[in-house]
Amino acid sequence: MPMETLSSLCTTQALMARHCYSSSISLVGFSLPGKTQAFPKCIKKRSLGVVKASVAVETKVAIIRIGTRGSPLALAQAHETRDKLMSLHPELTEEGAIQIVIIKTTGDKILSQPLADIGGKGLFTKEIDEALINSEIDIAVHSMKDVPTYLPDKTILPCNLQREDVRDAFISLNAASLAELPAGSTVGTASLRRKSQILYRYPSLNVLENFRGNVQTRLRKLNEGVVQATLLALAGLKRLNMTENVTNVLSIDDMLPAVAQGAIGIACRSDDEKMANYLASLNHEETRLAVACERAFLETLDGSCRTPIAGYACRDEDGNCIFRGLVASPDGTRVLETSRKGPYAYEDMIMMGKDAGKELLSRGGPGFFDS
Repeated sequence: MPMETLSSLCTTQALMARHCYSSSISLVGFSLPGKTQAFPKCIKKRSLGVVKASVAVETKVAIIRIGTRGSPLALAQAHETRDKLMSLHPELTEEGAIQIVIIKTTGDKILSQPLADIGGKGLFTKEIDEALINSEIDIAVHSMKDVPTYLPDKTILPCNLQREDVRDAFISLNAASLAELPAGSTVGTASLRRKSQILYRYPSLNVLENFRGNVQTRLRKLNEGVVQATLLALAGLKRLNMTENVTNVLSIDDMLPAVAQGAIGIACRSDDEKMANYLASLNHEETRLAVACERAFLETLDGSCRTPIAGYACRDEDGNCIFRGLVASPDGTRVLETSRKGPYAYEDMIMMGKDAGKELLSRGGPGFFDS
């Protein structure tokens, strides 16, 4: 892939600016800096004047405050939620009816350490959940793969938007695929799931584990030669309109995705019937059932960010659920896989996920999930 293809980074600010026109935006957990964030050279620094604390606007329609992280991908997901709400509910098209509240999470603040070393799951959701419980926001938009298998008290997550492509994308400046990378090449990823599956199939490669940052940061590091390749979720690249950076798309057989990869989840307070009704109008039931199956698998394994776990449920051509699950040792020397098939119905799919998890727990044996 020629280096010029990374020029799409220049479109990031335009994307964010385009999304901001019809919603007010406020910031929680951020101090507006004296220095702007460092962008690749192709992106000009701009004033953040369009992102400011919102001023109360007197309006006769309901106001929905959407809580989200502040990364370009998180904002794209929040704006997708906003746009769907506006398309279905005319009263929400009024100026000031929807406010986007940016909340900085622990995972956003600590970038120098691997996720597993700073607490694992919940790093990208805790502060947003707290704002929801404290009525600082009305709904919370999450990447479902970041959501722990337990939900905080007083909250529910009744809505999943229609799932994006679940596959991983391979991105490199000098190789067409993982198989074509020369021995000793370094692949950057923050995911133990990706690391273990890469090393299982290509043990001659090196993996730089603490390859963190948003999509734009990781592509910049690739362009600077920090690594020779990286893997990113194709769903995120699609939502950011950055698929031109993709060198190759890995099949499910080559790289089983993370549990709930490509799915957006939206939470509200358990006693907020008004918000629950809004979210019910957005829910994509096929996605919700698939995510529930995968999360039942993950919950049974009691997995954390220290355990490479992958799981994917989908509907086959006959309308049945096909589930595939995987656990691995972090170094990729041991990989255990299983699969299930059954009716595409909630109770059946929960049972499939749990049963698959119990099988791999048994096969892994004592100590496997403590590594």
